[in-house]
Amino acid sequence: MDDKQRRKGWDGLIEVWNRRKWLAILLFAGPFVATVSLALALPDLYRSTATVLVEHQQVPESFVKASVTGEAEIRLQTISQEIMSRSRILDLITHFNLYPEFRGRVPLEGLVERMRRDIQLELKEMHQQTANPGATIAFSLSYRGRDPETVAQVTNSLASMYVEANVKMRGRQATETVVLLKAQLEEMKRRQEEQERRLSEFKHRHMGELPEQMQANLATLQGLNADLHLNSQNQIRITERRDKLAKELVEASVGGSARGAASGPDTLPGRLERSRVELTELRTRASEKHPDVIRLKGEIAALEHKLTELAREAKLDPAQTAVLVTSPTELKQVLRDVDAELKAVKAEEQRLRKDLATYQRRVEKSPQHEQEFQQLERDYKMTKDLYYSLLQRYEDAQLAGNMEQRQKGEQFRILDSAIPSKSPAAPNRLKLILIGLILSTGLAAGAVLLAEQRDTTFHKVEDLRAFTKVPVLVSIPRIVTDADRRRSHWQFCLRTTASGLSLVLIIGVTYYVAHGNEPLVWLLGGGRS
Repeated sequence: MDDKQRRKGWDGLIEVWNRRKWLAILLFAGPFVATVSLALALPDLYRSTATVLVEHQQVPESFVKASVTGEAEIRLQTISQEIMSRSRILDLITHFNLYPEFRGRVPLEGLVERMRRDIQLELKEMHQQTANPGATIAFSLSYRGRDPETVAQVTNSLASMYVEANVKMRGRQATETVVLLKAQLEEMKRRQEEQERRLSEFKHRHMGELPEQMQANLATLQGLNADLHLNSQNQIRITERRDKLAKELVEASVGGSARGAASGPDTLPGRLERSRVELTELRTRASEKHPDVIRLKGEIAALEHKLTELAREAKLDPAQTAVLVTSPTELKQVLRDVDAELKAVKAEEQRLRKDLATYQRRVEKSPQHEQEFQQLERDYKMTKDLYYSLLQRYEDAQLAGNMEQRQKGEQFRILDSAIPSKSPAAPNRLKLILIGLILSTGLAAGAVLLAEQRDTTFHKVEDLRAFTKVPVLVSIPRIVTDADRRRSHWQFCLRTTASGLSLVLIIGVTYYVAHGNEPLVWLLGGGRS
């Protein structure tokens, strides 16, 4: 039973094939021939890739801080925009004679856009387990084209351009940083000198009245008050002494007159007075070392000693003794000295009071100048701190600039140069043919099934008997005449010719579409167009 059903199924398929074979052959051959023609007509495209390593700063940042900041991704985007510029792309097209088949037919802007699409940049980032996840450690540059040797040369040239552009960009940024910091440093130095000049002028203009001199002024005031008190005491003492000397001078004048009238020149006071007069006259003619001057001094001293002894024996008071011994001339001289001393003390009092007033005024004005002085000093300190901060940053920028000149900073290094590809990157012809084979087979099978489902005719007596209960009495086979055979032959020839011409047309159209069509290659291959 199973064998009979299996044989019946195969017989049904053979019958369907016999009825629909030309439909299946045409619907299979058309797409398949188009696919094969397309796969064979598409141009071979090659791709070469160069890997560029992003080397970080070789000198630790704890020693030299880099003046070029920013992530490598941002710098790569900036460099890409510079390299992908119209002038750079046209230079590459001219140098390597790229796209010769499109020159003259495509505008320059079209060639530039085409090469931009043919260049691909891919970043390679760190894994998430690293200390700095997401950071770019390398990137790959690739270029596609028809000639593998030219493609490799263009790729290496692009990689070299990225390396050179990175060096120039970092050097330019470091130089601009140094120039900017130098200008700011000069401006800050000028501001510092201006603040220092203003502070110096304020100190000079208000010398002695500054808040920082308050304690010194108070200590000076205290010392001046003490000196003024001492000066007052000295004036009292000198005044009492002067009054006493004036009284002695009066007594000496009265006592000398009485003594000169009562006693002769041979008495001790008379001899003492006469010796003093002689000494005074002799000093006008001789020096102190003259023998006569020395002799008179000795006589005067001896006479004063004798008079002092006599006054002590007579029990005279000291004032009477001084009157007896001292002459009115000496008392006048002493009185003049005392007057001069009193005058000097009073002059010192005036000076002390003047200084006292000056320092008192300074102490009173110190709080008035304190706020202004603090503002000037604060501005000066801030400017000074900012100046030294800029100076440190300027020195760091100079070191960073020297490091960039020696290429010790973050650099790009070509890790793997591009080499000519041995096999084309696209198209994958075998894949395209297999896909065409599957699609053609499916299309043919689907068309046959659809035709069978829409066909309402009966091809066998069994089909008619299964469809109706009316008995089939007679089955007349088809009668084929010679005319029918000739007509069938001509129809076969026409169909074969039309099918052949259709296939040739399909091949021609697909070849015309696919020949040199690079965007179609990348579109069919799943790449960028």
